Amino acid sequence: MLVMCAMGALEEVPITPPVPVEAAPPSMPVDAPVLERPATVVLRLTIDEAGEVSRAEVQASAGPVFDRAAMEAAVRWRFQPARRGEAPLEVRVDVPVHFVPESAGGVGAHHHGEAVAATAVPARGSASTGNRSTSAGSDSGMASPRDEPGSTAASRLSREASAQGSAAGAELPGEAPGSATASRPSRGASALGLAAGSASSGDATSLASSTQPGAALGASASDDAEDSASSGEQDATTETKSSERVLSTTVRDVAAAPPPVAVGDFHIEVGQLADVPRNSASDLMLLAPGVMLANHGGEGHAETVFIRGFDAGEGKDVEMRLNGVPLNEVSHAHGHGYADTYFIIPELVDALRVTEGPYDASQGDFGVAGTVEYQLGLKRRGLTTSVSHGSFASRRLALVWGPPESSEATFVGLLLRQGDGFGPNRSFANASAMAQVELLLGDDTRLRLLGTSYGARFASAGVVRETDVVDSRLPCAPDADSQFFCFYDENQGGASQRHIVSAELQSRLKRGGRLVQQGYVVLRQTRIRDNFTGFMQDTPPVGQSQRGDTAEGFYRGNTLGLRGRYIPGLTLLGDARPLELGYVARYDDVRARSRRLRDSGGAPYATLYDNQVRTTNLGGYASLRVSLRPWLTLRAGLRLDTFLFGVEDLNRPAVDRDGPRLTDESVDAYGFFASPRASAEVKLSPRLTWMTSAGLGARSSDAAALSDAELAPYARVASGETGLGWRLEGEGRPYTLEARGAVFATRVSQDFVFDERLGRNQPIGASQRLGAFATGRFVWSEWMDVQASIAWARATLPAPGASAWKLWDGAVMPYIPALLGRLDASVRGDVTLAGERVGWNVALGHSAVGPRPLPLDRYSAPVFLFDVATRARWSWVEFGVSVENARDTRWRETELNYVSNFRGADAPASLLATRHFTAGPPRTFRGTLTLYLDFEEDSP
Repeated sequence: MLVMCAMGALEEVPITPPVPVEAAPPSMPVDAPVLERPATVVLRLTIDEAGEVSRAEVQASAGPVFDRAAMEAAVRWRFQPARRGEAPLEVRVDVPVHFVPESAGGVGAHHHGEAVAATAVPARGSASTGNRSTSAGSDSGMASPRDEPGSTAASRLSREASAQGSAAGAELPGEAPGSATASRPSRGASALGLAAGSASSGDATSLASSTQPGAALGASASDDAEDSASSGEQDATTETKSSERVLSTTVRDVAAAPPPVAVGDFHIEVGQLADVPRNSASDLMLLAPGVMLANHGGEGHAETVFIRGFDAGEGKDVEMRLNGVPLNEVSHAHGHGYADTYFIIPELVDALRVTEGPYDASQGDFGVAGTVEYQLGLKRRGLTTSVSHGSFASRRLALVWGPPESSEATFVGLLLRQGDGFGPNRSFANASAMAQVELLLGDDTRLRLLGTSYGARFASAGVVRETDVVDSRLPCAPDADSQFFCFYDENQGGASQRHIVSAELQSRLKRGGRLVQQGYVVLRQTRIRDNFTGFMQDTPPVGQSQRGDTAEGFYRGNTLGLRGRYIPGLTLLGDARPLELGYVARYDDVRARSRRLRDSGGAPYATLYDNQVRTTNLGGYASLRVSLRPWLTLRAGLRLDTFLFGVEDLNRPAVDRDGPRLTDESVDAYGFFASPRASAEVKLSPRLTWMTSAGLGARSSDAAALSDAELAPYARVASGETGLGWRLEGEGRPYTLEARGAVFATRVSQDFVFDERLGRNQPIGASQRLGAFATGRFVWSEWMDVQASIAWARATLPAPGASAWKLWDGAVMPYIPALLGRLDASVRGDVTLAGERVGWNVALGHSAVGPRPLPLDRYSAPVFLFDVATRARWSWVEFGVSVENARDTRWRETELNYVSNFRGADAPASLLATRHFTAGPPRTFRGTLTLYLDFEEDSP
């Protein structure tokens, strides 16, 4: 009923089509066959908010030679962008490019005197920044750009336009108010009708000079033009059906999602699913199938990531990036590869690319289970202020600003968070600032400058013994809830700082090539204190009691890095830009130290290790894409990495078996590995794709475990995957439906599992995984966005000497859930109240976690969580309410099984393993007030 009311209350927002500014016609290809009649190539162009052609696709082919010439010209065209009201808008237009024989068109490349039917449709489904998610097909992507609640007029217009005017020469709905069409150009005023003759290009006239001032891409064609285009398109269509391949090229990397390398390679635009309640940017990873997050350390501690059957710890097996800047920290005191994403402001995350498995040649160190890259962008221009207050005195202030005259790559964001936590010893406070600016350095070069700064402090309740909770032995009130959320050691918690500066230079080269160069600096410091065993690990002086097992991990690191990629403007077997070359160079200077702290007062009493680590990683990769048949695409890549480790151990004993010695020692080591990757994509139908991928990956060594002059060992991963991707969109449909599913197998030469004595993951030998996933997303314009996924994985430790093909055999690895399910849904609409239009939204998030295996053949209980949110917006004011864990489930975020002693320093330690857990948050309410402030004067 609400949807019907909203549809009746829509106000049409006029859409202004794009206007050509620079559009030189193509030259007749030197290798073109002799023409006996005009040849027409119909291009579908995606024109982004900056007026650039971000994607060009051949809708009707005139043969590879002419297709290639038309696209090479199209990638250099410039436009005044389309606009919805005053806001720039990404659109798609269909443009015929005519090649005429000398006898038919005279000498020279010239413009015909006809107007061309170029359908201006807000972009949906093209692989661009407006995409939701990229499917397994090469030209896949999900749904339309996100808008604020209430802006649905353009959605209805998009549906009408795409249903009635998707091909060149089709006529859009007439002259209705708010229509996306422009007025019919007069005969002789060419909107974008191009032709190329056989003479030199010096006779060509640019489109800008031949177009009447202000002439937009038209909605319909003159009679002569329609006859001409119809004749050309009929021949082109016949030729395409017979044998030729439809070409596609992506022009601007920032605006277009790369083709997927596997079924499990997801380009996920957050879009409307940002409405689902989430505490941090880390929670956005749940949009990928088979991902679960857990946190035993508090708000500010990095999340433990479970992905694709891996317990990836806080980053040891999943490569993390932010706009290309690596976030994994080498030889971190809390675990090699520690990656904290808590500093990322969720409102500034435009999309994520999640590649599950080591299948892309660009994936580097730590990409054992996959790679997650956060891509920043702010679509809305102006200032948005959000203030939240919720349960347990939680407070949140977010300010994000996008200068109105700039692209979505320019923004400033500030986030402040503070609260008491949902139980004792869980308080937190943090602040984050992020700013990025995109500068145009000429027509073909862009410079992006990014800076972030972050500081946090948090307390942690840590783990508690299940038996102590049941028997009410903890130092809290005796009721069940107080005991469930209680703690032992008040010294637990941590602090963190991170600062990033990045500069990225993007250049467009001749023939559509691309060159991207990036340099970055990362400064990082963390201090984390945990106690997992109570009083067991200390060897006190004679006559003294145990001093406590609290471990303090300290890390301070500076990272300098360069990365780049080069995409030549080549064409191979009809495929544009099939080759990519890239390199990485990273230097880390790290101090990592671990100490034991006294239970009373928290003073350090023993140093476990203290290392000064310097590492250099140099790597390069190459990838090639070849379409051998219209239905078969092959990809192959190779990555080479070298590592040089220099370790200064500052905690050596003062005396060894040979006598007194200095307490420091230096170690150097070197490592090298090569990682080939390949995939094959078979188009079974226009909507169904079968893709098979395989690859090798690696995880570098923790420098603290190396020996002098050693050829540094590393963990090698071999993985394979096969599955299907299916997508339904277009043809007048107002919705997009995408589904994927795959099975995979993985084997790792050296895996890790949590060791409670050290409070970090430790090596256990080889492991293997067998699994499967299925996911689907349904988008109905800006009204509805629903995504669901389910994943299953079995992780085992193979018996010594067992065959690598027996993936099912072996002991089950602890802590990794076999079944994971996730649902995210958001519905938006409008209603009219007292003559005023009010936008509304309802969102739901649901996580289902199957039983997790624990040591000694124990299993945890399954977990089912529901989060809901609703909000309403009137004009520039929006109010929202969210409820997390709506059913108030008492759940255990982390569950472990081991021996401990929390009864006191002098109490005898039990020799029996028992269940330990960290409590998950109870039901939490939050109210949010958001103000959309543009600070712009109204146009006269």
